[in-house]
Amino acid sequence: MTTRRICSAVLPVVFALALAATAKPAEAHHAFTAEFDENACQDFNGKLTRLDWQSPHAFFYVDIENEDGEVEEWTFQTYSLITLRRNGTGREVFMANMEKDVYVRGCLARNKEERYAAAGLMRFEDGELRQVGQIQN
Repeated sequence: MTTRRICSAVLPVVFALALAATAKPAEAHHAFTAEFDENACQDFNGKLTRLDWQSPHAFFYVDIENEDGEVEEWTFQTYSLITLRRNGTGREVFMANMEKDVYVRGCLARNKEERYAAAGLMRFEDGELRQVGQIQN
């Protein structure tokens, strides 16, 4: 076999292996009701403390005082980043409201993970009620 034939036979295989090695795995997406309980929604009031602006969803954290007066950190998942941007609730809106009081309407996680919910509606300091996730009952 000539060098040219070997290269033409091996090169596509090497290219395919290199492509496969650098490919990013696809992230599975889920339906809202697969992860969150639409019948276990509640209102939350607290202080916005941080934001993880990452694809496919943003996560924000709110310090909320429980019935015993202790502060607990709650995690809320939002719509996709592009949907948030399209409705005018970009990263800068969250950042401008850090350490400020917010209202969130959210549904608890089905897996009973403590202090984790999907955010549906959110009100920042400006008083505007914004849709940041799937609307729940």
